[in-house]
Amino acid sequence: MLTTQSRRLTTAHNRPQPLQPLTQSSMGSFTESLTLALHMATRWDPVLWQVVGLSLQVSGMATLIGALIGLVAGAGLAVTTFPGHRLVVALLNTLLALPSVVVGLVVYLLLSRTGPLGSLGILFTPTAMVVAQSVLVVPVVTALTRQLVADAAHGNGEQLRSLGARPPAVAALLLVHERWALLTILLTAFGRAVSEVGAVMVVGGNIAGVTRVMTTTIALETSKGDLPLALGLGIVLLSVVALINLGIAGLQWMQREQESSGTRSRDIAQGVGGGA
Repeated sequence: MLTTQSRRLTTAHNRPQPLQPLTQSSMGSFTESLTLALHMATRWDPVLWQVVGLSLQVSGMATLIGALIGLVAGAGLAVTTFPGHRLVVALLNTLLALPSVVVGLVVYLLLSRTGPLGSLGILFTPTAMVVAQSVLVVPVVTALTRQLVADAAHGNGEQLRSLGARPPAVAALLLVHERWALLTILLTAFGRAVSEVGAVMVVGGNIAGVTRVMTTTIALETSKGDLPLALGLGIVLLSVVALINLGIAGLQWMQREQESSGTRSRDIAQGVGGGA
């Protein structure tokens, strides 16, 4: 009898309870947090915008370094061939999915006191965060640039070579010709850097006022229950991503307009020449 009763009590205790609807207090708390977040974002809250400024600075530097390395490497891969070229391209495409936490771990080991670069003393500084983000950005810029220049070389590469242009000159001319698409690549790389959290958390330490950026602050403040600051940073981060997408769309539109304008000019010139 006792066994049956205890089994019934256990069954009743383990039975899943129905989900409770959101109460008015929880909705009010969310509304208050969102209102305060908007107030912080629009009234230039010093804590929030200090984090935003550091995020843009670190990601901007990482994008610049990634561009300097990735544009040269990608264009070089597009206009030259060598033994193992396909293997290098396959490895490059694999690095596009490189986990950010793994990058952070490798950079941490390199910059730690016992690592080969420990004498630099830059671990847990914004410089270390720039290094980690640059490692993530370089494969993106290199792979996209290689594909862009390779596609452009199919139409113009042979003509440039027939004029005596060497591979470095061909790569440089094609990069200039595809400058609008290159800006799109750089904006994509910046978006990859500014939305990254794993690597900068490992090598930066998320130190307040020193290495705390938007993504790491959102993760920390959410775990602490400080929703207004987390939501405020989330709003700013979404705004940055939206501006990047608008910039990419604008550059693509300008490129299409330029191409259509060039096509119309050639058609007019051919018509005039045919009439003459």
